[in-house]
Amino acid sequence: MAIVVFHVLLIWGLKSGFAAHVMESIAPPIVTEIIKDDKKDDTPPPPPPPKIELPPVEVPPPVVDITVPVEVNTTALSNVTDKPLPPAPPPRPAEPPSVKVRPNLNKKVTQPDLEEYYPPSSKRLGEAGASVVTVCLDEKAKVTEATIKDSSGFPRLDEAAVKVAKVYRYTPATENGKPVADCFAYRVVWKLKD
Repeated sequence: MAIVVFHVLLIWGLKSGFAAHVMESIAPPIVTEIIKDDKKDDTPPPPPPPKIELPPVEVPPPVVDITVPVEVNTTALSNVTDKPLPPAPPPRPAEPPSVKVRPNLNKKVTQPDLEEYYPPSSKRLGEAGASVVTVCLDEKAKVTEATIKDSSGFPRLDEAAVKVAKVYRYTPATENGKPVADCFAYRVVWKLKD
């Protein structure tokens, strides 16, 4: 109950102005005075800016362009004549297109039997397939190089195909009827006979 009484007295003191009287008796009022400051400024004025002497204005001499006439050799017509021009020479005859014949197996000669080159171990293992061999020939249709282009899947059959390619006889490639060196590819088929 004492708290309620205290609050009621506090509210009554604020409303009636009693609190303002109490504050005045505790702290005196604050008085302010404005004091004028009479200081004399004894600093000297800044020095004047230095005078800058500008350099004399020089006008550049004028550009003189001296062009010397140059003699030009021209391809323009200088002599005109009433004589007709000689007839133009006839055009060259067109060269015939070159005719190239690829090398091939010589069918006029009996070729070695393929069965003689079939590896016996490949026969026993049932290996069969086709090897594509690239053969390079010189002008006399002699084999200069033989390589496997596509494998049969069995190295022994591929080696035998290269041996066969080196033994076979060929016709040389020709260009305009003259033998030339060239390369071609053909298939060697390995089949097992029953």
